[in-house]
Amino acid sequence: MSLPVSTQPVRIVRHPGPVVELRLEDPERGNALDLRTAEALRDSAFEVAADPGGAVLLRAAGGSFCVGGDLRAFAGRGAETSGYVHAVASAAHAAIQALHDLPVPLVTAVRGAAAGGGIGLALVGDIVLAARSARFRLAYTAIGLTPDCGASWFLPRLVGPRRAADLILTNRVLTGDDAERWGLVSRSVDDGELDGAAHRTAAELAAGSGAALRAAKGLLRAGAGEELRRHLAEEARLIAALADSREAQDRMASFLAAGGRPKAGDSRPVAGRPESVS
Repeated sequence: MSLPVSTQPVRIVRHPGPVVELRLEDPERGNALDLRTAEALRDSAFEVAADPGGAVLLRAAGGSFCVGGDLRAFAGRGAETSGYVHAVASAAHAAIQALHDLPVPLVTAVRGAAAGGGIGLALVGDIVLAARSARFRLAYTAIGLTPDCGASWFLPRLVGPRRAADLILTNRVLTGDDAERWGLVSRSVDDGELDGAAHRTAAELAAGSGAALRAAKGLLRAGAGEELRRHLAEEARLIAALADSREAQDRMASFLAAGGRPKAGDSRPVAGRPESVS
């Protein structure tokens, strides 16, 4: 008997323990963020926030965690581009805020590409595990856009202002091991161990002292929620404004026409599917 195939890009799975899993489930598109996926992520994050169990696990199906915004959904909209990009960013940002404000520990597991908005989504976790073969790349400036999903808020706090500027301005690619050394992730693990390690970590947290863990997380994030909210609003405003510019339109079109390859002179590999890097 065959099981029904989910057509939803985001799914909630409740495990014993209790661990609540929020899973990106659009692997054919690299879990890219178009409006449908961003809204599904927002709605699922709200649902998880209402009943988060003892710990939350955020991970993705397929070979990539999240390759960022879906450029094919952004391109060719003309005067509607700004409004569409703002809607995608706003929905994704509502999800980021809800996940950041969870009262229980959040574990994220990153394999394959985490690019553009996928990096902000990965970094919202309290504990972030990455496969050694994971690839982290911001990629925004390559297509004439600015960071969203909180990337420009999380990175300076995690790696310091100099390294954050390096990652955002140059689109440097980091492996999972690099990301651990730089402080983006808690630790990197062998690829085959990622899912087990992530679930084990979440289960161990869920089995711990719930009151103490909630209080400790509250201390770690005290006062940060409103600051993040304001920053996310500004990120959404800027990326939407730039998306309407001729430069961004031309860069996105050129990027898509080239199959997602970097411009001449940029030898760094793209961490993501060709059509989805912002």
